[in-house]
Amino acid sequence: MTKGTTKRMIIMLIIAAVVVGGLVWFQQFKTTMIGKAIKGMSNPPQTVSTMVAQESSWQPTVEALGNLSASQQASLSAEVGGLVTAIHFDSGEKVRAGKALVELNPSPLKAQLAQLQAQAALAELNLKRDTAQLKAQAISQAVVDTDAATLKSAQAQVAAQQALIAQKTITAPFSGQLGIRQVNLGQYLAPGTAVVTLQKLDPMEVDFTVPQNQIDLVHVGMNAEVQTSAVPGKTFEAKVTAVEPQVNTTTRNLTVRARVPNPKGELLPGVFATVHITQGQPQQYVTLPNAAVAYNPYGATVFIVKDDGKGPDGKPKLIAEQRFITTGPTRGDQVAVLKGVKAGETVVTAGQLKLRNGSPILVNNSVQPANSANPQVPNS
Repeated sequence: MTKGTTKRMIIMLIIAAVVVGGLVWFQQFKTTMIGKAIKGMSNPPQTVSTMVAQESSWQPTVEALGNLSASQQASLSAEVGGLVTAIHFDSGEKVRAGKALVELNPSPLKAQLAQLQAQAALAELNLKRDTAQLKAQAISQAVVDTDAATLKSAQAQVAAQQALIAQKTITAPFSGQLGIRQVNLGQYLAPGTAVVTLQKLDPMEVDFTVPQNQIDLVHVGMNAEVQTSAVPGKTFEAKVTAVEPQVNTTTRNLTVRARVPNPKGELLPGVFATVHITQGQPQQYVTLPNAAVAYNPYGATVFIVKDDGKGPDGKPKLIAEQRFITTGPTRGDQVAVLKGVKAGETVVTAGQLKLRNGSPILVNNSVQPANSANPQVPNS
């Protein structure tokens, strides 16, 4: 290898080393700048409101929405057709069981009844006459047996005709209050045509549903309270009379029925009502505002405020710690926490949507979410 060739190789190696060194320096410089940029883009402190979790006394209560209905109700209609000849009630009238309400024309049936009664009377005379002759051995036993069968047949026809005539009168099957009359005098009434509704309004019944996790709080015979906007400011006492023996597979709710005394007729069928049932001894739960809990498909979470030492300014540095919790019953604006939060821990109540685990926070408690166990609807 010549001296000139060696010199050129040395120069090329020097140039290559400079290029490689430049590339390495540039890569380190870029990494440093990216790190500084990322550090400069770190999550700034977020302003949130907080509260200290405390235990409170909870009375196990079932609160459900239901519908009121009459304890007995029926839409009265005619079993047979006919012309309306008499109406014995007024719309909205209170009636007793057995009261005749509507009469259809029974004249053709009554005429036929007279004929059948005459045949039955003749059959009875024939039986008496032949019975006397049988004692004198003037006729055979077979004749008397035939007469007896004929009499029974005639009497059955009379009874059947009387039943048909009875169907021409529509009566109240139970005591209650009638609705609006749907028939007029002289109108032809086809079989099955509704005439009027009849409802027994005292007592009333309320049907409501409870979720499957509250089934153990409801039993037949326990007392309940019913409230409705139809009668504002008044609470009606009720008693649970029946519990459906199976849970609805679609809603996972259990249907319950309670009976409500209604002597003054203040409650009406179809009214929307709220049912309250109290059961057992009060229990102690850690209680949070419902707004403090984030509900996700993978579980419920809250943010706990943690002390992370002091910041550059000497003030306490606070960070948010996300924590999974197990929630229990709810009441008003509050939710009970069964697991995940202890009494005395500080919980973020507002502003948690902009937080993530480890986010620095600033506390401003000038505004707090609703946290009432029994919120009241403001009067409009």
